[in-house]
Amino acid sequence: MKGLIVLVVLSMLCGFGTSKECTNTPTQLSSHTFRYALLSSENETWKEEMFAHYHLTPTDDSAWANLLPRKILREEDEYSWAMMYRNLKSPLKSSGNFLKEVSLHNVRLDPSSIHWQAQQTNLEYLLMLDVDSLVWSFRKTAGLSTPGTAYGGWEAPNCELRGHFVGHYLSASAQMWASTHNDILEKQMSAVVSALSSCQEKMGSGYLSAFPSELFDRFEAIKPVWAPYYTIHKILAGLLDQYTFADNAQALKMVKWMVDYFYNRVRNVITNFSVERHYQSLNEETGGMNDVLYKLFSITGDPKHLVLAHLFDKPCFLGLLAVQAEDISGFHANTHIPIVIGAQMRYEITGDPLYKDIGTFFMDIVNSSHSYATGGTSVSEFWSDPKRLASTLQTENEESCTTYNMLKVSRHLFRWTKEMAYADYYERALTNGVLGIQRGTEPGVMIYMLPQHPGSSKGKSYHGWGTLYDTFWCCYGTGIESFSKLGDSIYFEEEGEAPGLYIIQYISSSLDWKSGQIMINQKVDPVVSSDPYLRVTFTFSPNKGSSQASTLNLRIPVWTHLDGATATINSQSLAIPAPGSFLSVNRKWSSGDKLSLQLPISLRTEAIQDDRHQYASIQAILYGPYLLAGHTSGDWNLKAGSAGSLSDSITPIPASYNEQLVSFSQDSGNSTFVLTNSNQSITMEEHPKSGTDACLQATFRIVFNDSSSSEVLGINDVIDKSVMLEPFDLPGMLLVQQGKDSSLAVTNSAADDGSSIFHVVLGLDGKDGTVSLESGSQEGCYIYSGVNYKSGQSMKLSCKLGSSDPGFNQGASFVMNKGLSEYHPISFVAEGDKRNFLLAPLHSLRDEFYTIYFNIQA
Repeated sequence: MKGLIVLVVLSMLCGFGTSKECTNTPTQLSSHTFRYALLSSENETWKEEMFAHYHLTPTDDSAWANLLPRKILREEDEYSWAMMYRNLKSPLKSSGNFLKEVSLHNVRLDPSSIHWQAQQTNLEYLLMLDVDSLVWSFRKTAGLSTPGTAYGGWEAPNCELRGHFVGHYLSASAQMWASTHNDILEKQMSAVVSALSSCQEKMGSGYLSAFPSELFDRFEAIKPVWAPYYTIHKILAGLLDQYTFADNAQALKMVKWMVDYFYNRVRNVITNFSVERHYQSLNEETGGMNDVLYKLFSITGDPKHLVLAHLFDKPCFLGLLAVQAEDISGFHANTHIPIVIGAQMRYEITGDPLYKDIGTFFMDIVNSSHSYATGGTSVSEFWSDPKRLASTLQTENEESCTTYNMLKVSRHLFRWTKEMAYADYYERALTNGVLGIQRGTEPGVMIYMLPQHPGSSKGKSYHGWGTLYDTFWCCYGTGIESFSKLGDSIYFEEEGEAPGLYIIQYISSSLDWKSGQIMINQKVDPVVSSDPYLRVTFTFSPNKGSSQASTLNLRIPVWTHLDGATATINSQSLAIPAPGSFLSVNRKWSSGDKLSLQLPISLRTEAIQDDRHQYASIQAILYGPYLLAGHTSGDWNLKAGSAGSLSDSITPIPASYNEQLVSFSQDSGNSTFVLTNSNQSITMEEHPKSGTDACLQATFRIVFNDSSSSEVLGINDVIDKSVMLEPFDLPGMLLVQQGKDSSLAVTNSAADDGSSIFHVVLGLDGKDGTVSLESGSQEGCYIYSGVNYKSGQSMKLSCKLGSSDPGFNQGASFVMNKGLSEYHPISFVAEGDKRNFLLAPLHSLRDEFYTIYFNIQA
């Protein structure tokens, strides 16, 4: 107990530590991407050079007075500034007046929602993971037999971060089981916990990791090592989630034994050296150690857990926020966001208002100065200069981990304050920064970064798309967690004699609301660009015949407006408050009650966070909560319309247009080739992989010359019709002929000479299902370029009469299929200077090239 008292006293002096990050001088070693490349390299000279500058910043008692080089303190304030931190207290008196989380066990996503689809894709991936491969390195470290094969990437046996993904897996599987109650997953995650328990028992000290404790020797000696506490945090958090969500008592026992081990390690460092030495070691990333330890204390009440949590609060960073210094530039973003989350837990556990202020101020400065329109933050993993984001648009923006963690920050703040801004942020970041990190419905394929550069592609960034078993980046770990808990921030409840429910996300789902004694079903109609309304319907089923009186608080988002907004309950109109408020409805709910909400959705622009006047025209386009991305390879000049209104220059794409999309293919040798728009020239290219930019370029919209025709349900709908072909990703442009034996091209509009008209006829090869495209102005001339294709072969207009090619009929015949791409239900055409842009939600894109920020000129 004496050692504990020493630690408690020392923890009160936590304001006197500093670290290399706290100098505001970024270091490449803080980057996970850089660290993995460095440690994987065989260039020993490079390693020696980089590690020669490792942890050079000393820690001393004068650090707090020098933390703010850009915020000058008056001389008379310096003493009180230091004393503020010397007198920090932990009253252990939680304010407790927070909205309560609704259990994931009681929320079910509707299979019609994109959120359920994302959850299901993630579930498939979790079920594909092998228990023996997950725990391979843990068993190796414990000296146990190692059946199976170790995974690769950041889980490889030679990677210093190995084991981190297993911690994420424990959290993700626990949350996914709560969300689905999938029996196979329950058995699988229990098997992982049991295997890890065997490893811990074999080692006998409480230590549990996929790497030996020697990495902590290096950590405590301030020697190069890659973030061992980062991995330990993931394991602790995963085991704690197994206890919290799956009621696995063995997992809690393992956590407490692990924490005993690390409590003793930290105590020995402080006893043998100093608390400053411990804080100096926190230069290395430690994840959310403070967060998980505060959570553990809330379960156990063990003061050791509280003391150790205090010692992982990084005081030099939290100190900046405590005095509201707007200077986080240069800090490694995902090292420090979890520390803020831990500070938020400190507030919830202790009631110390300083830590509430820290979380609030942090969210304010990130949102106002460091966030993209996606809701994400960071460039190459770091925060850049505030309000200078126009200079940061590149392929390495918005590390996915940071968005995952910023959602946690906003979630805490909303639960404390009920302020709409935090709910609006959550919706924005979830919709645009999380849903799109999966590659469609392909299990286990996710991204690390979300590029912001004009002409970017998720698949063409430095990391690109990951793989199922050989990547396991940090963003894979947070990714599988994100898609396992999509139901955790739709509903929050307020306890009291008359219970209240806050509905802050409009996601098709059902809630078994225990305290309200009622089952609530939320149904959201798919949002489409041709019907500018969000339409939500709630129906009710009391659990015990009749429910008690309760209040539903429905979020009226800041992106809507009251013109056209309606709310009804059983056809009776309700008054709707201003956007940014809650519509409160109190009643005793009965079966048959129907609450409907209709909220207008409109286009709007949002300037990039950059206060330099020359970048004022750089803006993102949003449709309600959806960030729209243009299908472009770098063009970004957009017109704002005659009156500066978006509605003058951006128009919705009718849903019927999807029925007019086709592709034209031919078999040649062992390959299939498709007619493709390649930089406004028409070529034959090999059949592309689904979801790629090449699919867009191989898709055309049939525009009938006869306005009485519109649908293309099959060949019979186009045979003997005169049509024009509009490239899918170049709305308003048309495929044109440039004369006999000349290449085909794409131009801005239909020509008066009829060069854009084609007559669709049955395939000259006489085969079922083929068509030929005859020139509308030169009878007997067809789109053709031989039969033995190579990718990139140019297509031209050739005439049958006089052709010496015996394969002409075959080469001029194409299989007409449904388009390889289709318009998203939310799709628009935007008018640009040199071309029009096809706009669609960012989350819907895969490998397509896109632009988020446009240069919008009146």
